[in-house]
Amino acid sequence: MITTVGLDADDTLWHNETLFRLTQQRFFDLLADVAEPETLAQRLAEVEKRNLRLYGYGVKGFTLSMIETAMELTGGEAPPRVVREILASGREMLTEPVEPLPGVDQALARLSERCRLVLITKGDLLHQEQKLAASGLGDLFAAVEIVSEKDASTYARVFARHGTGPAEAVMCGNSVRSDVLPALEAGAWAAYVPYPLVWTHEQADVPEGHLRFAQLASLSELPAWLDEVG
Repeated sequence: MITTVGLDADDTLWHNETLFRLTQQRFFDLLADVAEPETLAQRLAEVEKRNLRLYGYGVKGFTLSMIETAMELTGGEAPPRVVREILASGREMLTEPVEPLPGVDQALARLSERCRLVLITKGDLLHQEQKLAASGLGDLFAAVEIVSEKDASTYARVFARHGTGPAEAVMCGNSVRSDVLPALEAGAWAAYVPYPLVWTHEQADVPEGHLRFAQLASLSELPAWLDEVG
């Protein structure tokens, strides 16, 4: 019996990675005379990965990593104009309107009638709270957990705190690395709803054949899968 459904936020409930990609392209254009896009993308990915333990996930860490990458590639002499443009891009990302994915509000309404819904997301605390409020979906959740990392211990703790334990919980999201594999390790069920764009750091192989796992075309299919699980 499934009593609790955990849901990721970014690229599961609303668009997110698309905005990061657009901002990244703007960054490439700013430094077009310094390096090719492929080099810039590789260096930025390396800097982001290195900085995760310091800045965590989210727009602010991404903005600082872009500035750091620009400094490294220009020998510490990035033009002030470039730094100003990067900071402006970060501010724009923080104030971008939240656009829920199609059918999400209806799916959450159906799910909330049968299970306790818990939002489990990584990222900047203030920004994630702002996005949830702007989405209009906040009232459908019984609890919100904004965490620094998603691992098996995180899911075990969250599902014990807000539900009846991981064995009677499902985690649903767009990241195999963060939403599926650690939830399964914790003993929960997991539903993977792919998003067209995936951040390099979140890429991982789908656990084909796992008895507690399903890949769905959209969040709208989750209620029917829960019926099968039950």
